[in-house]
Amino acid sequence: MTKKITCAALLASTALVAGSAMAQDVTLTIESWRNDDLTLWQDKIIPAFEAANPGIKVQFTPSAPAEYNAVLNSKLDAGSAGDLITCRPFDASLALYDAGHLVDLNDLAGMANFSDVAKSAWQTDDGAATFCVPMASVIHGFIYNKDAFEELGIEAPATEAEFFAALDKIKEDGTYIPMAMGTNDQWEAATMGYQNIGPNYWKGEEGRLALIKGEQKLTDAQWIAPYEQLAKWGAYLGDGFEAQTYPDSQNIFTLGRAAIYPAGSWEISGFNTQADFEMGAFKPPVVNAGDTCYISDHTDIAMGLNAASPNAEAARTFLDWMGTEEFATIYANALPGFFSLSNHDVPMEDPLAQEFVSWRGECESTIRSTYQILSRGTPNLENETWNASAQVIKGAESPADAGKRLQDGLASWYEPQQ
Repeated sequence: MTKKITCAALLASTALVAGSAMAQDVTLTIESWRNDDLTLWQDKIIPAFEAANPGIKVQFTPSAPAEYNAVLNSKLDAGSAGDLITCRPFDASLALYDAGHLVDLNDLAGMANFSDVAKSAWQTDDGAATFCVPMASVIHGFIYNKDAFEELGIEAPATEAEFFAALDKIKEDGTYIPMAMGTNDQWEAATMGYQNIGPNYWKGEEGRLALIKGEQKLTDAQWIAPYEQLAKWGAYLGDGFEAQTYPDSQNIFTLGRAAIYPAGSWEISGFNTQADFEMGAFKPPVVNAGDTCYISDHTDIAMGLNAASPNAEAARTFLDWMGTEEFATIYANALPGFFSLSNHDVPMEDPLAQEFVSWRGECESTIRSTYQILSRGTPNLENETWNASAQVIKGAESPADAGKRLQDGLASWYEPQQ
């Protein structure tokens, strides 16, 4: 009898200890599409957080990028999604918030470390609620072959006139294709073309927000002018650029056949492994010397709290930590070219990444003009801008006609532009 009581007491005691451990240790699960970041999270980010927050464990469980939206939505509907949701920018995440799947994080202390531009991709249209903590952005500019520039005696251009003088000199020499970019896939003509150089004409956020309010039109001079510059690019892109794909352009540049690559900073890691020459970067040239410069510092990725999470308090602890300098430093240096959106001054170990991010201190930051609100209808302004940019570069459509086509399309469904 005594033996039975002793065993029962031992079992009860063991259960009590186990229950206590379970109450103390919380495991958070992160949903993401960045399956190529798995090692970064497992080896660097999660150990740093867990060391500072004993009792909270974190698991990073990514899906394939192309399947993420569908997988996440089905998990959310089934109530099986993780505690933390990696957020795409703008409408996809706004739809999750509107459906009640993400919570407003405005009261999170770490949110004070992010600017209005940084938060804009994860806010309601009126800016009243911010539902994801910004993680990183990508910056647009031009990457160049330093060896080629040195051979030809060219300095990195600062103005539009210097830019075209450099292109002319490269073309005249004939050793290198002046710029590696094609129009086959269309998106790069807009993303690394129009959205790269455009902010210097429409003055970044000033023009972007005026377009949303209906105070400016796509037929205005500052919105046509980038197309007028792009119309000159075709002469410098090499033979057959019309059929050249995005991977073709990457290869042409990293093999040393082209001197300049209109770029997004996401190229840095790949180019570092593929190019055997030293690279530099220059920001989109201003129209005239002395002009204020503007860069596309485009919001790319963030993280939100699943409204159905049973571990909301621990999840908020993690999200708050994401606003710290420690997280910003780890993330930005592990993924050069994906820059922290926080206000912390995070030095980059990669020199090319450091060049890109240094422009934040020299220029005004903005985001791509078509991404917030203006691409919700049909025709979709983002996709139409891809096509228009490619057509203008090829000489198949005039800048004025492209602007009119886009304006007519936007006005057909967007009330402030009617």
